[in-house]
Amino acid sequence: MTQLFLIYCIQIAGSSCPACTSAFPRTAMSSDLVDFQDELGGDDSPSNALDQLKLVQDKQWPADDSVAMSKSVTDLKQLGEGTHLSWDDPFYDIARHHIVEVAGDDNFGRKVIVFNACRMPPHHQLDHHKLLMYLKQTLDKYVESDYTVIYFHHGLTSENKPSFGWLRDAYREFDRKYKKNIKALYIVHPTMFIRTLLILFKPLISFKFGRKINYVNYLSELEEVVKCEQLVIPSRVQEYDNKIRSSLKPAAQVAASPPRSLPLPHQQFGVPLSTLKERDANSEDVPLVMRDTVGFLREHGLQTEGIFRRSANVSLVKTTLQKYNSGEEVNFAQLEDVHLAAVILKAFLRELPEPLLTYKLYNEIINFQGVPADSQVTALRDMLAVLPKENYASLKFLIQFLAEVSANSEVNKMNSANLAVVFGPNLLWAQDSALSLSAIGPINNFTRTLLDLHQDVFGP
Repeated sequence: MTQLFLIYCIQIAGSSCPACTSAFPRTAMSSDLVDFQDELGGDDSPSNALDQLKLVQDKQWPADDSVAMSKSVTDLKQLGEGTHLSWDDPFYDIARHHIVEVAGDDNFGRKVIVFNACRMPPHHQLDHHKLLMYLKQTLDKYVESDYTVIYFHHGLTSENKPSFGWLRDAYREFDRKYKKNIKALYIVHPTMFIRTLLILFKPLISFKFGRKINYVNYLSELEEVVKCEQLVIPSRVQEYDNKIRSSLKPAAQVAASPPRSLPLPHQQFGVPLSTLKERDANSEDVPLVMRDTVGFLREHGLQTEGIFRRSANVSLVKTTLQKYNSGEEVNFAQLEDVHLAAVILKAFLRELPEPLLTYKLYNEIINFQGVPADSQVTALRDMLAVLPKENYASLKFLIQFLAEVSANSEVNKMNSANLAVVFGPNLLWAQDSALSLSAIGPINNFTRTLLDLHQDVFGP
């Protein structure tokens, strides 16, 4: 899987030049290869470190690693031992390994695609052509939006690395459609192997794309990008992260696991709706951030193509969040950035301690697709009637606005189905906060139905 991303990166770069390879100085990587074998302990240690620089050829693979398999089983139990596909789907055998997951949005409004190297079974147990097609099928649903890739490298071994032929096919398959909107690639727990490979491929990767590649040494560092609680992180990866952090000196351990800051007196993000309601008696139960963003978007964003699909400037997003949490006024009209307001709205919903639709309704919403069409309006009314007053008011406020967005879909290209894909994961998640592909489908289906039937559910 690592090689896929490297080739994917080269394909994205679009600046391959044969002369660059011959011109690349061999001494540039010498210092990185000195301690190559020592650094590559555990999962990435062959008998000869330099062999890791060669693409893996097709071969017969050794017997299964029972320890790795038992941990994979544990991970699948945590995921509910299921998949979002039915048993007779052609990709069921691939999806059941949970190699590829979608985890909602990151902190900057970009869809998060997760790849887990440790969940790849040995070569002889996996149809790699199907894996490639499944990977494309998954990405096809999200590449029209800005997206982020998080690659968990730990667990890629000599037994489960894809073959050279597969890498070649992957290189041919990933065209401009897939490279256009990727905004960042995060490589978690990189080894010297992966770092050296990137040095080798550096002449083939454009400077622009090279800036999108980020190394993440500890899971805690991911918090700047996405809430780790919403990721289904394999137990092997978590154990490895604990192991490397425990080996650090005390001062370094603090840096690797920074304490969570206490909420500010005027904080808007990460605060329960009930608390925000108490602070603002004149809010009509709708939080300030929602009123600000929706008001601006209703006036300036309904005609914007791809609204809610684009990300915003990272530093501007951070600054806006800080202003809200410090009690400062935020004027989107002065900033004149529709996508910033859209990202802030999604971030507000995602940062709620409990989702807007509440944990109480989670099971009912997951099973809603089994409700007959002629009973859906009644079922929706009954379900939403149990929401706290501030949740119901905020949901109604949001859905009625999104219906306006959908009404302009000929211009903005965001119909109810597209909006459901964007907002579904921001309206509901499980109590453990982890979001898997098996849950995203039902949640998005519920959101789309609520948008389509909003007038009957909420009234005019």
